[in-house]
Amino acid sequence: MSANPARGEAALAIDGAVLVLRPSFAALVAAEEELGPLFALVERAAAGSLRLAEVAALFWHCAHERPEALTRVRLGEAIVESGLAATAPALRTLIGEILKGR
Repeated sequence: MSANPARGEAALAIDGAVLVLRPSFAALVAAEEELGPLFALVERAAAGSLRLAEVAALFWHCAHERPEALTRVRLGEAIVESGLAATAPALRTLIGEILKGR
């Protein structure tokens, strides 16, 4: 499966597979339940204060059709292994969708 930019989706490569991040209403509500208001999350990102755990949580909740073997811990490890610079485009896409919507 590949990400569909028209849906606001982003792609993240993990363990040789592509994880599609889809910021659906349900996914963003779940992320907000865990992380607090999304606007505050966006403000922290803009200020460079977003924590790794917050990035992993947002990606976890937005992950569409997650592989069964993928755990949240593995997702966090993959973010660290690839580096924040490699995950920045996906994060930027999700934050952009949170701000502008579709």
